[in-house]
Amino acid sequence: MADVRVTYDETVDAAYVYLTEPQARVKSARMYPCDPVNVDAMINLDFDEQGRLIGIEVLAASSKLPKYLLQSAERPDTEGA
Repeated sequence: MADVRVTYDETVDAAYVYLTEPQARVKSARMYPCDPVNVDAMINLDFDEQGRLIGIEVLAASSKLPKYLLQSAERPDTEGA
């Protein structure tokens, strides 16, 4: 199974799941917001210029993602603390 990079900022309860190679610096060309009513949160899908899904942003992440995933995620909110 491939490793997936996940970051989680607990101060804003937001996570980002990267679907690109860890070293890649791919920029989002288009963002598609999922209907927050249907998913009971805000989830945004990021696509590159070729239309490939490159990342998923999850707001209210603690209620939408497994606890083990958030616990193992990179924590930009605690860097330098």
